[in-house]
Amino acid sequence: MAAARTASAVVLALVLAAAVVAPARAAMSCATVYSTLMPCLEFVREGGTPARGCCSGIKDLLAQANNTPDRRTICSCLKNVANSAGDSTIIGRASSLPSKCNVALPYKISPSVNCASYASAPRIAHSH
Repeated sequence: MAAARTASAVVLALVLAAAVVAPARAAMSCATVYSTLMPCLEFVREGGTPARGCCSGIKDLLAQANNTPDRRTICSCLKNVANSAGDSTIIGRASSLPSKCNVALPYKISPSVNCASYASAPRIAHSH
């Protein structure tokens, strides 16, 4: 009986230690998406060349999105921005960002994108 309690205590301690050592990663949020892509705002508003921080932000964000729910969240956040923009010039600039930053997305940044169908991992093109 005492051995069973000791074994249970050891298992509980190991589970708690694992939780402390490797905490669960929080799910992707629109706040994370928006703050990561903030360096892209000037390009989307005014055109020109995207800032280096913009492209590295896109690549970092996509690297963090390693599961379908996170990838769909990013898609939905970008769709929300496109819906609120209303200006086709701004939407056009935003949708050109992936190609300008050498990032392949399987969907277009637009108000009509179907984020529920988005599940595959994006590819990051490497410049040579």
